[in-house]
Amino acid sequence: MENSLRARVRAGDPDAFRHLFDEHASVVHRHAVRMTGNWVVADDIVSLTFLEAWRLRERVLPGDDSLRPWLLGIATNVTRNTARAARRHQAALSRIPPPDPVPDFADEVTQRLADTEELAAAQRALSAMRRGEREVFTLCVWEGLDAATAAEALGVAVGTVRSRLSRARKRLRKLTERELGLPPDSRTEKREVQRPAAVGQSPGSRHQAARSTQEKKR
Repeated sequence: MENSLRARVRAGDPDAFRHLFDEHASVVHRHAVRMTGNWVVADDIVSLTFLEAWRLRERVLPGDDSLRPWLLGIATNVTRNTARAARRHQAALSRIPPPDPVPDFADEVTQRLADTEELAAAQRALSAMRRGEREVFTLCVWEGLDAATAAEALGVAVGTVRSRLSRARKRLRKLTERELGLPPDSRTEKREVQRPAAVGQSPGSRHQAARSTQEKKR
């Protein structure tokens, strides 16, 4: 079935691309949201990804593997280009007035606010990473691709994916500690705190008592 779909996609069959979109559009959108932190931009990336997939359809090779890694690789490249374009036109975009708020039910609004806050927190941490580490992290951790499949999607070596993923996990751990306001060695510091003195006994009172006893003996 997948082999037949690949052949039809390669041949430019509109029905095959319609099936491809229905099957993978939500996956591409989720990946774009996690990469950009913006649902509106993610919608544009989905459209651009499938337009680019149509342009590159002849590069699809025969096989039985899923076309999902191929699409995620294209979506990653589209996201890079979109980010570059956004930086170039940031001044112009800032002059565009925000859209009017859309009425919604209270529960849905609350859920959207919670999702936005969580996504913003994750995006702050991810934005502090290098681009290669961020891309590998989203593909391997959030999208569940293995190292070999992610390497194929990004066009890099498997060892590169593994090293970037390792660095990304370490950096994310440090960034999370910074976000929470905890020093990395906070647990060590807690272990080094001395036990409190006994009730009614101030620090150093044992030393003072011993000294008083010695003075009495004199």
